[in-house]
Amino acid sequence: MDAQEVTTGPWDGLAVCVAGLGVSGRAAARALAARGARVTIVDARDGDEQRTHAAELEERGVAVRLGDGDALPDGTGLVVTSPGWRPDAPLLAAAAAAGIEIIGEVELAWRLRPEGAAPWLAITGTDGKTTVVRMLACMLTAAGHKALAVGNVGTPIVEAVAEPYDVLAVELSSYQLHWSGSVAPMAATVLNIAPDHLDWHGSMDAYVGAKAKIFAPGTVAVYNADDDTSAALAERAEGVERRAGFTLRMPRPGELGVVEDLLVDRAFTADPASEAAELAALDDVRPFAPHNVANALAAAGLARAFGVPPEAVREGLRSFVPDPHRIQHVADVAGVAYVNDSKATQPHAAAASLAAYESIVWIAGGLLKGLDVDDLVRTCAGRLRGVVLMGRDRHRIAEALARHAADVPVVDVADTDTGAMDRVVTAAAGLARPGDTVLLAPVGASFDMFANYPARGEAFIASVGRLAAAGDPRAS
Repeated sequence: MDAQEVTTGPWDGLAVCVAGLGVSGRAAARALAARGARVTIVDARDGDEQRTHAAELEERGVAVRLGDGDALPDGTGLVVTSPGWRPDAPLLAAAAAAGIEIIGEVELAWRLRPEGAAPWLAITGTDGKTTVVRMLACMLTAAGHKALAVGNVGTPIVEAVAEPYDVLAVELSSYQLHWSGSVAPMAATVLNIAPDHLDWHGSMDAYVGAKAKIFAPGTVAVYNADDDTSAALAERAEGVERRAGFTLRMPRPGELGVVEDLLVDRAFTADPASEAAELAALDDVRPFAPHNVANALAAAGLARAFGVPPEAVREGLRSFVPDPHRIQHVADVAGVAYVNDSKATQPHAAAASLAAYESIVWIAGGLLKGLDVDDLVRTCAGRLRGVVLMGRDRHRIAEALARHAADVPVVDVADTDTGAMDRVVTAAAGLARPGDTVLLAPVGASFDMFANYPARGEAFIASVGRLAAAGDPRAS
């Protein structure tokens, strides 16, 4: 059934303001208009792209106001906000002051679900969400279920809930959870917690509080037993159906974990105290790295909570194709591996990437967004063969290196032109020895030099390709 063909009573005539003309905002506006709501969508931008989207929405009866994202439309009874809008945005602040309910697209989707709608298996955390949601979708599909990865990826969730899926794998950001009040997944996981998006949430407590909302009453809480905050959130969650941990250690009853070279389930068997189910081999996890094994276990926990058999977990992992720019092996040149983890845009993600290799020439830098890198540098110092720094906040990484890894050679590349990555990669090749890994794990956002983290990763891949074609000077 097409979501745009449905009209139902509760929304008839309700004046709804949709904040933001992005993908989720447009999807929300279409779904609401199809149900008889009087929708106004607002956006501060007013370019050709926005006008094209506006014309499409106006044909569906949606009023569009461009060039003004601050004023709340008169008569508004509900605000549906896009994830990127901060709570202190003038329009949202005005709605809150007037006592008007504010929800996000995810909460809207939950309320729009038809009777008998597909259950949700939900994923949040600082790092690994997209990898886990895609792994999970592969496992569900391997078990014969009609499944889809949605939320922060792929199809807007307000469209997916109207379709006849068996189950939805739902990626949820802290922004989306902040604006969600009644969402109650069948099973959910908090992968890990580290400081991030504090400028949006205002404090670490508020950030953690948003993540905690995923463990709703009636939910199977799948937590990271190796992450103190994830474990604490599961323990404190009220009314959850049950708790199951995942760990890189040998699992105890009630956990999924690692036994020698196998991923093993001691949580969702008939008798977890005495029975274990073999799920997959470590070799089935790609790309292999400790944090990606944890990702696989988290996905397996959610799949097992839904009743997926062990053989489908393994088949799903084997069919999973990793997204680019996440510990992506690019090439081997003169005995040195070149790895692209441009997605590692904050310390927690970079730490996981650095922990995967023994001897590293680290390429780092970008916009640190106020995050501290001292703990990261102190932890990884023993693995560093050398460091090449680039980007606006490289001096802060250099200062941390001087404090915690003073003997590690550092090359500072101040250039920001289009050829800068070639000089970065050449400098890294000069520091590396056979057996080393040159690792792009920038720890910072990309916007000082590149359009986004994929553009930075593609620049790295292209530079490594030119290095390989030219022949590394250390090759004999």
